[in-house]
Amino acid sequence: MQNGITEVLTGRRVASVSGGGRLDLTFDGSVSVRVAHEFRLAAPSFAAPAEVAHFFPALTFRPTGTLLALVGRTVDLAEITPAGGLELGFAEGGALSVPPHAQLAPWSVVTAEGAVCAGLPGGEVRWTVPGGV
Repeated sequence: MQNGITEVLTGRRVASVSGGGRLDLTFDGSVSVRVAHEFRLAAPSFAAPAEVAHFFPALTFRPTGTLLALVGRTVDLAEITPAGGLELGFAEGGALSVPPHAQLAPWSVVTAEGAVCAGLPGGEVRWTVPGGV
């Protein structure tokens, strides 16, 4: 099931980025990644070399230019870390990393049919579709 996230997200293009109390990345094909806690965005190709931005959406935020630059980019790497975090790499450069959290569900992947999987407190990952996809 760890590789199921690859099948769900790889090749999808970011259609929009929104903020507020969480980060929402909406992809083509009615797929969204929702991040409800801290994340890091490494942006080597669309910002200063090796820039890493840290965000805490629970504090409410507006997407920065760095985050907005994800629109139009395609996911070429999507994996769940052994600890239960989510890693997204983009073909055009850059990477989004959402670490696991001991007490909160930090991320989820949602399709038009509902949640596909989510990172739960303590690093557990729950799939809602048998077989992971």
